[in-house]
Amino acid sequence: MGWKKVKLVLVVPNYRLTKDAEHMYYAYAPYNLCVLAAMVEDICEVEIIDAYIDNLNESAVESAIRKSSPDIVGITVIMDQMASTGHKIAEISKKIDANIKTIMGGVYATMNPMVVAKDHNIDYVCVGEGEYVLRDLIKFLDNDIAGLSIKGLIYKKNNEIINQGRSDFIENLDVIPTPAYHLIDFKKYSNKVSRRNSVDSPRVFPYARLYTSRGCPFGCTFCQVGSISGEKFRYQSVEKVIAEIKMLKETYNIKSFIVSDDNFFLNRNRVIKILQTMIEEDLVMPWLSEDTGIMHMDEELLELMYRSGCGYVGCAIETGNDRIMNNIIKGKRFSKEHAVNMVSIAKKLGIYVASNFIIGFPTETWDEIRETIQFAELLDADYVRIFSLVPLKNTELWSMCEKMESFRDGYDHFNLNSSWNTSLIKSPEYSSNDLTILRAFEWDRINFTKHGKRKKTAKRLGMTEVELNCMRQETRKNIYASIK
Repeated sequence: MGWKKVKLVLVVPNYRLTKDAEHMYYAYAPYNLCVLAAMVEDICEVEIIDAYIDNLNESAVESAIRKSSPDIVGITVIMDQMASTGHKIAEISKKIDANIKTIMGGVYATMNPMVVAKDHNIDYVCVGEGEYVLRDLIKFLDNDIAGLSIKGLIYKKNNEIINQGRSDFIENLDVIPTPAYHLIDFKKYSNKVSRRNSVDSPRVFPYARLYTSRGCPFGCTFCQVGSISGEKFRYQSVEKVIAEIKMLKETYNIKSFIVSDDNFFLNRNRVIKILQTMIEEDLVMPWLSEDTGIMHMDEELLELMYRSGCGYVGCAIETGNDRIMNNIIKGKRFSKEHAVNMVSIAKKLGIYVASNFIIGFPTETWDEIRETIQFAELLDADYVRIFSLVPLKNTELWSMCEKMESFRDGYDHFNLNSSWNTSLIKSPEYSSNDLTILRAFEWDRINFTKHGKRKKTAKRLGMTEVELNCMRQETRKNIYASIK
């Protein structure tokens, strides 16, 4: 193309424009796009448009892209159910100028690359980790390299789709530069949260999110992480993590942070060094662990977490039934006794503990669901969430559901409108309505029967108990809108 200075615009679609928008809460700084921008800033001009945080409609997005006058538009889509918003960005870009090159990446593109490639408005699909793929593609488009033999790309040539496979996993995460947060208005993300009524929201602002590792070796049948990030656990060094915390504190004045890794605690020695360094170098501040592997916890580690500022852990327990754990989920395993013990120790230290459970697995009986509910109560976490299973494409569980013909009639993977709170799996023992009602009322009973728990959760949410009770009433009322 021979541009003197390639202009790249990276776009976060406005996910609110999907039919399932009421269940979408994504006011997060676009870490992935900021990392991609940092990878290519030296070879092109980069701009980031976040249509979600600015709540831009299609007309406003068109105006923003037109004003930027890009040569390339890169689009990210975080999950399949938001796919239509990403395709709309590509359509708008081509409407502005058919010569604009469009590339789509992210979870949706990686897990459904051939679906994306069929869109005539998409020129390139990035499959897998995109940091080096994007850099090489820009060099190619700027005639800096001769051929398009880039692993991780799907593109069209003479009406034929050329699939060059997925990109290699980046083994050394320390080579990835610090996210280019200077390209966004960081305060828009760091000074507020999407949901006040969520126990895992930060309580001290400004805050940031840390992503310090990739990959998961456990292979749970319902999870896409292994397919997206690989089964090998890869992580930033202690020095890299500490440097980013210091940068966020000094440059953006953060006063708290969330660890958003899937497996932050997998390498115990690394975590201990990070936490000890935080204490030694005056980096102690309130922090939250969204996905805490209960199997990795022990008393010494929990005490160190608390001393370094940890005030919240969210634990994905998933089930209270051994058959579901061993034969259906299959991945991570831990004893119920250990889970109960760790929750008790964390609470005594002053860490607020939330636990997540899933019901509605294929072949799961009503009695097995009740067993999970009973264990959720026995665990005695400060807060319990109970989710209906949402099967994800390209997972072992998805294949299981297809083989057993378990999907509810009318199920549409790419449009989960009004179905997040209901069961997607058929069962001869219970209906979707049964699970919808059970989830809501057991959530209310377990979390709010005891006054001490109500008071603690109200404090966590920054609410009065009167406000908390109003939230409970609204939740119970909303279940009837989900009943089929």
